[in-house]
Amino acid sequence: MKYNKKYMNLEEGLKREWLITNGLGGYSSSTIIGCNTRKYHGLLVAPLTPPARRFLILSKIDEAININGENIPLYTNMCKNYISEGYKSLESFEKDYFPIFTYKIKDISIKKVICMEYGKNTVCVYYKIKNGNSESRLTLAPIVNFRDFHSMNTNHEYKLNQTNNGNKLKIVIDENNETPVYMYLTDGKYIKHENDSFKNMYYIEEEKRGFYPEEDLSVPGRYEVELKANEEKELYFVCSLEENIEQIDVKEVINNEIVRINELIIKSKLIDIKKETDSKEDKEYREFIKNYIIATDNFIVNRPRFNLHTIIAGYPWFLDWGRDSMIAFEGLLLITKRFDIAREVLLTFVRDIKYGLVPNGYSGFDNRPLYNSVDASLLLFEQVEKYLKYTNDDKFIKENIYEKLKDVIEAYSGRIDIDDNNIYLDKDNLISSGTEETQNTWMDAKYLNTPATPRNGKVVEVNALWYNALKIMEELSNKYEGKEKSAVYKKMAELTKESFGKEFYNKKRKALYDVIGDSRIRPNQLFALSLTYPVIDCSSDIASEMLETVTKKLLNNYGLKTLAKGEKGYIEIYEGNGFKRDMSYHQGITWPWLLGLYYDALKNVMQSQKNKANRKAYEEKLEQFIEKTTQTFTKAIDNDAVIGSISELYDSKKPYLPKGAPAQAWSVAEVYRIILKGK
Repeated sequence: MKYNKKYMNLEEGLKREWLITNGLGGYSSSTIIGCNTRKYHGLLVAPLTPPARRFLILSKIDEAININGENIPLYTNMCKNYISEGYKSLESFEKDYFPIFTYKIKDISIKKVICMEYGKNTVCVYYKIKNGNSESRLTLAPIVNFRDFHSMNTNHEYKLNQTNNGNKLKIVIDENNETPVYMYLTDGKYIKHENDSFKNMYYIEEEKRGFYPEEDLSVPGRYEVELKANEEKELYFVCSLEENIEQIDVKEVINNEIVRINELIIKSKLIDIKKETDSKEDKEYREFIKNYIIATDNFIVNRPRFNLHTIIAGYPWFLDWGRDSMIAFEGLLLITKRFDIAREVLLTFVRDIKYGLVPNGYSGFDNRPLYNSVDASLLLFEQVEKYLKYTNDDKFIKENIYEKLKDVIEAYSGRIDIDDNNIYLDKDNLISSGTEETQNTWMDAKYLNTPATPRNGKVVEVNALWYNALKIMEELSNKYEGKEKSAVYKKMAELTKESFGKEFYNKKRKALYDVIGDSRIRPNQLFALSLTYPVIDCSSDIASEMLETVTKKLLNNYGLKTLAKGEKGYIEIYEGNGFKRDMSYHQGITWPWLLGLYYDALKNVMQSQKNKANRKAYEEKLEQFIEKTTQTFTKAIDNDAVIGSISELYDSKKPYLPKGAPAQAWSVAEVYRIILKGK
């Protein structure tokens, strides 16, 4: 994905971001013109206890070139009343394996490549310079900001102590003296600054989100590199929490990362990477697959505490969430044939099951498991089923997962009060959960102690997932324990299905209740049609009515709205401060991941049709849906938020702006899954 001079301006450049990651939860990210627009942007954001406690270490490097006494900035920074114009020297930006910047300053050309060392809190910057006819000087000024990436530094709040040995720099922040920061440049000389800072850097995206948008950063010094006339030179800059950074071979780091990604592409078997082709269509598809593999790889990280892999829900601010991991599981891991990682992710979330609950996440402070979810445990069953369909690996499931699944069923059949979940199986064989003060479904926004979308009681997707879990246990227990045990789960499933049909169907609205007693039209009812074992007969008129209602009232090109227009509480624009955004989060805003539910529901209904004409009609609807999704998002991944990735959500009103986290795991997983299934 390459962007020429046409995009090297504020209007186009600020709305496109790039992201690379290090497999630990750390990352490097900014805009395509190098201007940080979020407090989360930085060249090195490092997790101190991976993948948590992420700290912004190195905000950016401000480069400038001096030609015959004229100092020309290559950097772009924003203050409230001033913008440096380094973007005017940018010729192009390319997001290949890495972000690549190309500058043209008079007769000087500079290429800059940014790379992270996989598995290390290290960022490398490679410069290739072709000097012009005059002597010149390249200056690199690292801007440091050692802080929790959620916070902001104002009034230059910390003291910075630095020592240098030649071009190797060691920086210690007074309050973080156990974690020194190291920097190194392969050429030139380092000049130390005394108490220098960048005042009032302005983050426009934070102001949009209702946060204070300005902070102060430290400029410890600068590197100066003299360039002779017509000289060509390569430079390597490294910033790391590792001490021996002068020994890092940056070219080797870059090459290793290319090899690693290519091996993942080969492993996926989605394309033959060794096959040479001149076909434009083939080349575009190969590029699409490469971008898909890279996009998925960003979210797959190691959790050293467990020595297992997990899934980051979204960048820049989310950690690993159980619910999100289960929904993203197929699109990130199974389609790409990362079956070894898939096993680890399952083990990560079953190891801490407590009272039948899969952790919804882990604390960013002390790695403590959090259990505020009713659906994560039930989503686990669907992913186990999918894992078996892809691998036939019954041995792994039987030995490592099956007993945990039994524990979940047993717990949900009783009562679970941990973390105020209040989960129990009622006399009608339906699951009830939550309280008026808690949010334990995926619509979990809560501002202070006020639920934004109260959904306590008998929730439609929870009970659809419960039925599906019982049917999967019927299947597994028959294989692993025999018919007698299987018959127990079969009977439980039958009773649940009978009650579900009676209590959830709303004939007047031709839809399902979202929660018993709440008839507003929401997308959650699609769980009743989209799972391996749909609780609603997909060949029934009810199924067709539900799909038609959802299609007319919720579906748009970018996803499904979380609430139909005209319903009480409907909001279509995601904007404003934390309270306003949380109150709108699931009240009409469009979520791309819900397209996966719609796809599976539509496919299941199509496959259940016995009438040839009806089946043909649904086949055409499915083809049109896949085509529209493909058209929309092949354009969006080049132009919306993080290049190659997909945002958490979109406004539900033109121009359908991307909002929320600019790179979201379940958005990437579900949208790419639809596109690839349609190939």
